[in-house]
Amino acid sequence: MITVVSDTHGTDGHRLEGRTLEAVRAADLVIHAGDFTTEAVLDDFESEAGADADGAGEFVAVYGNNDDAGIRGRLEATRTVQRAGLRFVVAHGHEHDDTSLSLLGRQERADVVVVGHSHEPGWREMGTVAVLNPGSHADPRWYRPAHAEIETAGEGLRGRLVAPDGEVYSEFDLTATGRE
Repeated sequence: MITVVSDTHGTDGHRLEGRTLEAVRAADLVIHAGDFTTEAVLDDFESEAGADADGAGEFVAVYGNNDDAGIRGRLEATRTVQRAGLRFVVAHGHEHDDTSLSLLGRQERADVVVVGHSHEPGWREMGTVAVLNPGSHADPRWYRPAHAEIETAGEGLRGRLVAPDGEVYSEFDLTATGRE
């Protein structure tokens, strides 16, 4: 499973709870789209992402506009990762509008652009790329707290937006993504 989170806005811990914590621990890949705020939070995420029995979890993250200098020294502004036949590009999103997100996706030959920043969870297709915002699991502001889970389903991939209490409130199909 791929678990996608963003916008933790913590100071001394990962702020994960319930299904979000379980999903991070169970994931083969955890993607974080920035705004940890402090290195202690980043360290906790790195630890939880490798918390499965064999320590095989992978963690891919970028820095956000609220991250301190220590985090900016450790993480990049954008990252790409390939999984399950799809290429993901990750950026926090504070420097991007819809046009630049689409261009970033095309430039990186990505199928999915993962962003945070707005705290608004959602999935949408923009031309040849899709945009996934997992929302914020810990600081949802005026939106629902959320993270995203992506799993293999038959011949393709299915995704869902999930609240920390485990409620699945949106599902999306990644099968058609990357159809170039």
